[in-house]
Amino acid sequence: MPLSSRTKTYIGTALFGIVTFFIGHTAGQASNLQEQLLTEDGHVNIEKVINLYSSTRSSNVNFDLYWDVWDMLQSKYVDEEVDDVALFYSSIQGMVAGLGDPYSVYFPPTEAKAFADGLSGEFEGIGAEISVKDSQLTVIAPLPTSPAERAGIRAGDQIFAIDGTDTTGIIIEEAVNLIRGKKGTEVVLTIRHENESAISDVTVIRDTIEVPTILLEIEDDIAYLRISYFNQDTWRDFNTAVTDILTQNPTGIILDLRSNPGGFLETSVDVASEWVTQGNIVIERERGGVETVFATRGAHRLAGIPTVVLVDEGSASGSEIVAGALQDAGAATVIGAQTFGKGSVQDFQVLPDGSALKVTIAEWLTPNERVINDVGISPDIVLEEMFDVSGDTPVDLGRNRAIEYLRQ
Repeated sequence: MPLSSRTKTYIGTALFGIVTFFIGHTAGQASNLQEQLLTEDGHVNIEKVINLYSSTRSSNVNFDLYWDVWDMLQSKYVDEEVDDVALFYSSIQGMVAGLGDPYSVYFPPTEAKAFADGLSGEFEGIGAEISVKDSQLTVIAPLPTSPAERAGIRAGDQIFAIDGTDTTGIIIEEAVNLIRGKKGTEVVLTIRHENESAISDVTVIRDTIEVPTILLEIEDDIAYLRISYFNQDTWRDFNTAVTDILTQNPTGIILDLRSNPGGFLETSVDVASEWVTQGNIVIERERGGVETVFATRGAHRLAGIPTVVLVDEGSASGSEIVAGALQDAGAATVIGAQTFGKGSVQDFQVLPDGSALKVTIAEWLTPNERVINDVGISPDIVLEEMFDVSGDTPVDLGRNRAIEYLRQ
């Protein structure tokens, strides 16, 4: 998931901004409506919500229908104990789902906390980034050494059921809640590997997931630098790795972004800037065509060192920003497969009652204004296979091809 930091408190710089919620009202009326909806301790007062009936009028939408359905549920549902608060939160979830955007989601309070906790870099689960692609729940990438990777989950796997629950029409966050759980417990995923027809059940044992950031290996004259995720620790570890690289003075760098699902925008910009001496790193385009340009910054310590960027179908979001920026600047050669195509920006804001709204507010373009979302980054050199697992020891074909390219 891509995470941006702007004046409205985006994920990655400050999670807990405050925004008001309203139904059928203009922004100028929001503060008054907030007072109408909430109790003194900030919780939803369902009676106050119901009393909004007379004020929810719109020339475009007739909210009478909403309240008619509400009343019918209250009077006709077989169980007389109808949970008003559950209906209220579910109705907001349905409203956001009506956008048809898998990345725009409303979280009731419990789910909001779980989502925020997942950004901290440690959680209990299987260690796989998921998304919706072509209307199907899909694995973007399993994290290295994660339970998902150990169980054989691969980038591009389609997930048809989670512990028997059909994933048709499921939103990402609901799927995440089903997959996550206590360390040591099992979850069964019904999957189909990409380019295969067989559907099978895969049992994964949950564990504590510590999201890795940087791996650096220097062999002979080439530095191999893997970035697994752009989280809160990435820049610190990357900065240390850059110092080590410069100390060794290599003739080339392999920047491995395979199966990197992204993370914080600002970190992606900082990393790409180390290779790009001038110009832009990424363009953020909001509704109405309003653009924010993120220019290169920093010391550009790796500029001029021949570099190969490795990408695959699991490279998404922040890793696509880095690959696209280096490719447009001519600072690196991109080798691998077409990337995932996750190039949209979500604003995450916590509401006064502890619930939260994550909504897509913009899309990302490369410096040459290539669209990333639903398209991805095309490699300069395409590899049909990244790994050879036919022998006793897997062979990293991508890394070998990068070494070959740098030494030619």
